[in-house]
Amino acid sequence: MSRDEIYKDKNGEQPFRFDASVARVFPDMLRRSIPGYAASLDVAGALAARYVQPNTNCYDLGCSLGAAALAMRQGIAVGGCRIIAIDDAPAMIERCREVVNEAGTDAHGTPIEVVQQDLRETRIENASMVTFNYTLQFVPPPDRASVIAGIHDGLRPGGVLMLSEKVCDEDPAMEELLVDLYHEHKRRNDYSALEIARKRAALENVLVPETVAAHRARLQAAGFERIAVWLRQFNFVSLIAIRND
Repeated sequence: MSRDEIYKDKNGEQPFRFDASVARVFPDMLRRSIPGYAASLDVAGALAARYVQPNTNCYDLGCSLGAAALAMRQGIAVGGCRIIAIDDAPAMIERCREVVNEAGTDAHGTPIEVVQQDLRETRIENASMVTFNYTLQFVPPPDRASVIAGIHDGLRPGGVLMLSEKVCDEDPAMEELLVDLYHEHKRRNDYSALEIARKRAALENVLVPETVAAHRARLQAAGFERIAVWLRQFNFVSLIAIRND
């Protein structure tokens, strides 16, 4: 696994992009930067085992290197399914295809189709599960409601959405505390103060977080009635939303 050292030198002072340099170190970046990331993959597999229906589609939106798609496939216990992994970054898609090919096939022969596409243009159809991990935060805020509505409408009754996001707290004092705790977490994972500061600057106006309440309200407006936060660590949250039967 290549080590994430993108923000060690002044080349890291550019706005954040999912380019070849990020694709090369992405697994290490996720491991050291997102608390609870490994747990989210475990739960993606567990949800797939419970909710994926025969002869349906599963989607990994903002798939990056396909970790959630592979976790879903590992959990799927029924036949006739297809996983569609979507990302709009060419470097990520190129590496994702390599990762998926290296992983081989599963017992059910569930294919993973890797597609380069703006997820705002993706039509969700005949779906029983959608993973949306740390991706909506990069979608322009005015477009987020229509994306979530499209997911809801494309899910079959009883289908599940797993939405994981970086969030902010309504209370400014608590937000400051959570950010400080998160930066301490990154320091414990061997990121320097300079690297932390540079990455925070690089993500300014690129990653736009919202509150948990805003996410809940959007999910409810789209038609989801059963919504739960199943994981929160610092300012990272994962929610489950189920379309009514």
